[in-house]
Parts: sequence; C-alpha cells; structure tokens
Amino acid sequence: MKIAVMTFRLHAPWVHSLKEKRMIVQSLIAKLQNRYHVSVAEIGEQDIHQIILIGVAAIVPHNAMADSLMDEISLFVEENTEAEILDEEREIR
Repeated sequence: MKIAVMTFRLHAPWVHSLKEKRMIVQSLIAKLQNRYHVSVAEIGEQDIHQIILIGVAAIVPHNAMADSLMDEISLFVEENTEAEILDEEREIR
C-alpha cells in the first residue's frame, strides 16, 4: 500500500476577495473529490487572495497506480481551473 501526495500552488490574478477565492477553491476541491475519490484540502495561503495552495492525498496499491493517478489529477487541475499552476509537487510514501 502506498500514499500518493500532491500539492498545487495556483495563481488566480483576477481574484480580488477571499470570497471569490473560496468559491474557486471549493469548486475545485469538490470536483477532485467527486471524480477521483481522494482527500483534498486547502493547506495554506488562506489569507492571500490570488494564491491557492491545495493538497491532494490518495491511498493506492502500488507505485505505478500512484504515478498514473497523479498524472490524471495534474491534467484535471490544469483543465478545470483558469488559475495558472505555479508549482506542483509529488510524493509517494
């Protein structure tokens, strides 16, 4: 059993309030949870309007499945938000 962990740092330059940011974050979290059945949360930068920091974790049976799932999630995030991906980190534990 392995744990696949990802973090995404996104930049949304059009966001001018925490309320706008919260709507974007909640939408992306719900989409990821519904599609991939993973744990997702905003893990930092909650007080900065234009930066979104999201963590994703999933339990998988082996490394190959972890790599595949992380590739799919990365593509999904890229396609389902207008925010620019500044940084993406991956880890298999």
